[in-house]
Amino acid sequence: MCRSLPDLKRNEPGAAGSGRALLPRSHMFLPLPRILCPPGFCSRDEVITSRKRTELNKNPVEGFSAGLIDDNDLYRWEVLIIGPPDTLYEGGVFKAHLTFPKDYPLRPPKMKFITEIWHPNVDKNGDVCISILHEPGEDKYGYEKPEERWLPIHTVETIMISVISMLADPNGDSPANVDAAKEWREDRNGEFKRKVARCVRKSQETAFE
Repeated sequence: MCRSLPDLKRNEPGAAGSGRALLPRSHMFLPLPRILCPPGFCSRDEVITSRKRTELNKNPVEGFSAGLIDDNDLYRWEVLIIGPPDTLYEGGVFKAHLTFPKDYPLRPPKMKFITEIWHPNVDKNGDVCISILHEPGEDKYGYEKPEERWLPIHTVETIMISVISMLADPNGDSPANVDAAKEWREDRNGEFKRKVARCVRKSQETAFE
């Protein structure tokens, strides 16, 4: 089992300690891509994905920015996530990719950190493991309630808020990275803190390459 969906709360714009101010203007919400197909010829999934992108531009959320990896592919997004204030990840600028399935929003996207990150709920290969990104329906192991898993009402916004909350409050009891979880429980201010600090420094050096 992975991390369950947290209480989803927005940071108020302009709030003290907001991570968004760390993003240069060029990396705030990127402009909408050009129309990718003639009117009437876009698939339903492409229309939905494009609509979500439009909503994000109109109602940005503190702590992350998003853009298409390729203007010709609406299903692959790149996000920059700012480490939440007053956490070990503060100051980090972590790059990740969201890959949407063709039947989105019936099924969840997959999220993978491209920037190295040391976290109990992120696999060593970068895959994010939180309940909100698990396939909808019953959990065959009985750990998660259906409402904790993916629902079609979820958006990029709710995913990102959940991930930012995950950075602020790791779940060491149902980890994707067992070694990180062990250090989080047993040596939080020692080895775990040192590894996270190294990742934060590296993320700052490589964020806008």
